[in-house]
Amino acid sequence: MESSPFPEEVSERKVCVVGSELVENYTVYIIEVTDGEHRWTVKHRYSDFHDLHEKLTAEKKVDRRLLPPKKMLGKNSKSLVERRQKELELYLQTLLLQFPQATPSPLACFLHFHLYEINGITAALAEELFHKGEQLLQAGEVFSLHPLQLYSVSQQLRLAKPTCCNGDAKTDLGHILDFTCRLRYLKISGTTGPVGTSNIQESSLPFDLSVFKSLLQIEISECSSQQIQGLSSLRSSLATLSIHHSTETMMSILVPEASEFSQWEVEGAESGCAVTAVIPVWRNLTTLDMSRNCISTIDSSVKLIPKVEFLDLSHNQLSSVENLQHLYNLVHVDLSYNNLRVLEAAHTRLGNIKTLSLAGNQLDQLTGLTKLYSLVNLDLSHNQLAQLEEIRNIGSLPCLEKLNLSNNPMCIIPDYRTKVLAQFGDRAAEVCLDGKVTTEKELDTVEVLKAIQKAKEVKDRMSSGDKKISEETRLSAAAPPPLSSSSPPTSSSSITSSSCCSSAVAPPAVSSSTSSSSSSSSSSSSCPAQQAACPSQEVTSREEAAVPPSVLPPVDAAPPPASFNTNTHLLSADTTQVQQPAVSLSEHTYCGAPTSITTTVTTTTV
Repeated sequence: MESSPFPEEVSERKVCVVGSELVENYTVYIIEVTDGEHRWTVKHRYSDFHDLHEKLTAEKKVDRRLLPPKKMLGKNSKSLVERRQKELELYLQTLLLQFPQATPSPLACFLHFHLYEINGITAALAEELFHKGEQLLQAGEVFSLHPLQLYSVSQQLRLAKPTCCNGDAKTDLGHILDFTCRLRYLKISGTTGPVGTSNIQESSLPFDLSVFKSLLQIEISECSSQQIQGLSSLRSSLATLSIHHSTETMMSILVPEASEFSQWEVEGAESGCAVTAVIPVWRNLTTLDMSRNCISTIDSSVKLIPKVEFLDLSHNQLSSVENLQHLYNLVHVDLSYNNLRVLEAAHTRLGNIKTLSLAGNQLDQLTGLTKLYSLVNLDLSHNQLAQLEEIRNIGSLPCLEKLNLSNNPMCIIPDYRTKVLAQFGDRAAEVCLDGKVTTEKELDTVEVLKAIQKAKEVKDRMSSGDKKISEETRLSAAAPPPLSSSSPPTSSSSITSSSCCSSAVAPPAVSSSTSSSSSSSSSSSSCPAQQAACPSQEVTSREEAAVPPSVLPPVDAAPPPASFNTNTHLLSADTTQVQQPAVSLSEHTYCGAPTSITTTVTTTTV
């Protein structure tokens, strides 16, 4: 580590009156004080000089004639002001020469040493802690200091000078050291520009934090990471660390030794390569707030903070999330207002977190959040989410209770709230969207949307099933029909008809009556059930209908006997006399089984 830029000794101090101003009816003299490289201005009227001189003559036995006398007439004339300006400058220079080591308190206050000069700053701080230090420690309040004050204390400790320069016990440096050893809550606030009327830039003043032995919480803002020294001495006690507007990397804060050692390893970790330093972990650090910096990556320095539960990296320049898998105790993570465009497999890096803020990024999809099963609070406001389908990625998270989607493109969609809540199914009533509790009216609308969605899903399943069936039918129709080996085809149609009918219908009871029905009525009286059951019978009926006229029976044929068997052959051996029965069936059938059959036979003699 580079040597600290603390000066070895205090530079010579100078003072001069550089000008004057007329304010209302009196003249104000502008005094420029120089302390080494630091300069500042002070403005006083002549009455202030007179009061200072009275105090110094009473306490330090300063010559009363040293101060120029008052003028009642023409006190604001140009000639008098110019002459008095030189006389007052000589007066102040004489006082500084008279008190080179310990500046009297009235003079130090007159020249604003308590604001800009090292000895004056430490003396003023010591006196304040002498009166209020114990009270502040017992109240447990946060104590605020400026980098210039810490710089003055650090420099005062390095100089070979007494701890009390002006002989006043109230201003002894020991009061500061006793207070810093017991202080628990500290806030250090720097400035972006010059301090007051001086040219002092606090961001260039180094300060040492090793004087604080019991700190539990520290907040540092507007300070450069190069000027913060001794922060590593707080690793054993610090529980909360907050750094703002101060750094570009996490490494420079968590591992300040990295600038000194090229190869380092975390204490207790097994390393396969040679290392030059073993860095101890932050043993009690549970909260790390490094928001509002210029951090672009989450580097490997997070290995040193294994117990951190609250991590705030908002308002930085992060474009990806890395190395957070080393933080096994993470509960709350704030990554808002960075440059994140996509967050893939967030559960592998964030673990079982409960609160996640991704507001103010450039996210347009949520596929990486599907497995954050322990997430309770999720902030996605001010992103680029435009599609409601993206909400399905988080709609199945079982513990999600608070969701913020405000200021996203999807918010302009009609019925945006109900459509988002519908993605959570039965948990819609448990989700608080955009900071507003779900109303009963919204829940009713959600139920309607859920019913419509279910109906649509059923319809999609049915249409997909019908499509599958039609595809199978088309494929089966394109295939050749299988041949049955048990019933080979026969050339005689009459045999096919006889065998089918005799096997399907038992011989019925026949009631004969004479009728003048034609032979065509006999073919139309066949059983529909039998036709459906026996396709071969239908073919036989069509063949009978095509019988040529030469085989029709003659008109004057002899009548058949009274008992006529329908199963007997219709053609006798004598070819000159053919009997053709015309059968009319009136029946009630179930599955081809007739209950009664009435047969009408018409005999024609050839």
